[in-house]
Amino acid sequence: MFNAIHLEKNADNATLATVRSLDESALPTFDTGGVTVAVDYSTINYKDGLAITGKSPVVRKFPMVPGIDFAGTVTASEHADWKVGDQVVLDGWGVGESHWGGLAQQARVSGDWLVRCPASMTTYEAMAIGTAGYTAMLSVMALERQGVSAAAGEILVTGATGGVGSFAVSLLKTLGYRVVASTGKASEAAFLQALGAAEVIDRATLSSPGKPLQKERWTGVVDTVGSHTLANACAMTRYGGTVTACGLAQGMDFPVTVAPFILRGVKLIGVDSVMAPLAVRNEAWTRLARDLDRKAIERIARTVGLAAAIDVAKEILTGSVRGRVVVDVNR
Repeated sequence: MFNAIHLEKNADNATLATVRSLDESALPTFDTGGVTVAVDYSTINYKDGLAITGKSPVVRKFPMVPGIDFAGTVTASEHADWKVGDQVVLDGWGVGESHWGGLAQQARVSGDWLVRCPASMTTYEAMAIGTAGYTAMLSVMALERQGVSAAAGEILVTGATGGVGSFAVSLLKTLGYRVVASTGKASEAAFLQALGAAEVIDRATLSSPGKPLQKERWTGVVDTVGSHTLANACAMTRYGGTVTACGLAQGMDFPVTVAPFILRGVKLIGVDSVMAPLAVRNEAWTRLARDLDRKAIERIARTVGLAAAIDVAKEILTGSVRGRVVVDVNR
């Protein structure tokens, strides 16, 4: 038996989230390549908040165990790459949406979806980083591939107090960039400066409709927000600069003109963490192990038990959660 957050639909078709004790026989099965993991830690991401509250139909089938992240130790394996005792990390692949996820003491997934936990990291650190830090690293790698160097100019990070934004600020600072952090939480300016932000600006300067082209400022952008914020970020990006987009906290719309792209040669790069190829995942985690200031984890992450994760899921949708929330599934 193991404990898990269990999602089901009630008579009113609303999502009901409870902590339940489940039998191991309830875990998903795979014809080949299945791996069973004793989960140490999971996390609460924005998508987990949507799943647990039912605010958006991200869950594809019920019942479901949510949790798009987990880290733990292999206890059984039918996959050639994994053996009992291996420490592994999972991010994405539809886990917590179409396949039972990590907010549980046990998980069973395809071995093709797993990444080896870096030897220099604990499973706690891996989940403090989780999808958020991994996505931030993918965004940084995208900027680098487009030739955005630390010497070229300022980098804007939007939604900077969120998980992706927090890690993006820290990573970019460590790599030598001058980071400008955008947030709606003026009280968190000191937090962002401690992570490495050279300047903190009010998100209100970006979140309303703006002109198609504005004064050039950013050489690169890590945007976690979407909507008008992303449009204004593009309109303010310098000639030949690069904008990466990985989130939709403000909205899925994108009210922009073609002007930044055809008059300034701005490049807009989409960053997907869910279905990224294994080689890209391994590169990102290798880079995180090498480039991330571990002190940032202490500033960014806090830990809750499994039952408390349900309330945190509600809070994350209101924007009241700072940084990362690690879930100790055995607490």
